[in-house]
Amino acid sequence: MEEKKRFKVYKIIMLIVLVAFITFLCTSIGMYQYFINDKKANSSMFATTSSNTDIEKTLNKYKTIIDKYYLGEIDEEKLKEGAIKGYIEGLDDPYTEYISKEDMKDYLEDTMGNFVGIGIYMVKNTDVNKIQVLSPIKNSPAEKAGILPGDLILSVDDVQYTADDMSVASSKIKGEEGSTVKLELLRGNETKKFEIKRENIKVNPVEGKVLDNHIGYIEFSSFDENTAEDFKAKYEELQKQGINSLIIDLRNNGGGIVEEALKIADYITDKGSTLLYEVDKNNKEEVKKSENDAIINVPIVILTNENTASSSEILAGALKDLGKAKIVGTKTYGKGVIQQVLTLPDGSGLKITSEKYLTPNKTEINKIGIEPDEKVELPDTVKNVLLVEEKDDTQLQKASEMLK
Repeated sequence: MEEKKRFKVYKIIMLIVLVAFITFLCTSIGMYQYFINDKKANSSMFATTSSNTDIEKTLNKYKTIIDKYYLGEIDEEKLKEGAIKGYIEGLDDPYTEYISKEDMKDYLEDTMGNFVGIGIYMVKNTDVNKIQVLSPIKNSPAEKAGILPGDLILSVDDVQYTADDMSVASSKIKGEEGSTVKLELLRGNETKKFEIKRENIKVNPVEGKVLDNHIGYIEFSSFDENTAEDFKAKYEELQKQGINSLIIDLRNNGGGIVEEALKIADYITDKGSTLLYEVDKNNKEEVKKSENDAIINVPIVILTNENTASSSEILAGALKDLGKAKIVGTKTYGKGVIQQVLTLPDGSGLKITSEKYLTPNKTEINKIGIEPDEKVELPDTVKNVLLVEEKDDTQLQKASEMLK
């Protein structure tokens, strides 16, 4: 009975803190918006609505009760953080999340391309309410330890986390260089435990080589700051080695900054070509077009799989629709929404889904994915999609065959 009373009191406290948060949002002006994950944000502010006033009046009644009956000290900052997080999670959107002031620095560093951790991309698996490994970063401690795409994170340093806790779990996985973190993962029906040393991670090396028949091959794992420039430099390097066609490997590429994907598309498409439609909640469309003449004019094949997501799908979809590339592999992940990150005056952040994107042919991608032109599965003998030898890589072989 005593526990029930405490639980009710706790709920009341959280509601009051929530009112303070809503009031804070409504009165905040001059908000600085910082673009990170998928789009540059435009200046905006929150508007006051009558419903906010109604909520405040209702919750003030509960505040009166707490003032009269509650016994104990309250950590206002901690309760505010919890209330904000819970309020945002109520949207039930796996891509919208609150980022605390303490976590914003790490969030920025991730997007700039460097951080200290174990090197994994994560997504929220809302079907099972778990954090899912989208893919480990190539040559990272996570990859070397044997973590695989699809693994579900159960706990970090013996603390259990759900999909709703992804930002917190992410910050716990990071830490000082040379320190270790313990992870408990679920792979199928098997539980696996890892203890991994943290390292300084270079998120996105753009790698390339020349294959047989003068075919160029470029691969990278995400779209971060300067990815497009790195891609261009790598292509020019391969061009000097005499390539006459190109494979762009977007398998296990979890996406990132939309503008970087559009820059790469710009290198390949004709000036003035429509690359992307961005559609907001009012169905207002913003059209992204190629701004320059193409500098890459060779036949292209793009490799995709179920872990090709977000900005990767923007690039693949644009080049497919415009007839600039064929796609080989399996259907992509299906993340067709765009987030912007708002930095609040107190230093915390709100990553919020603000738009969806459509390919040049106005094809929906979100929760659907992009179908390849040539569907090719990897052999059943391949246990790790990140460690496929060329002799077993049927998708790469098919792409090479098409470019001969």
